[in-house]
Amino acid sequence: METTGHHTVNDLFAQLGLPSDDDAVEGFLERHHLSGEEHLSEAPFWSDGQREFLEQAILDDSDWCEAVDELDTLLRH
Repeated sequence: METTGHHTVNDLFAQLGLPSDDDAVEGFLERHHLSGEEHLSEAPFWSDGQREFLEQAILDDSDWCEAVDELDTLLRH
């Protein structure tokens, strides 16, 4: 697992074990959305491992935080 540097949303998808090319990310964002006060890590489309990674990234204020926050924003549009 990579732990340093700036990570993109595409990097985050790869880290989560998801297809990470631009078309795959765009397709994911078209199919999945967050509503209201729903927390990113509580969305029903994550596996347990993905959910745990997203929660820990925020709790630990890791270098993945920016990419996780960006994904959260993208899923709310």
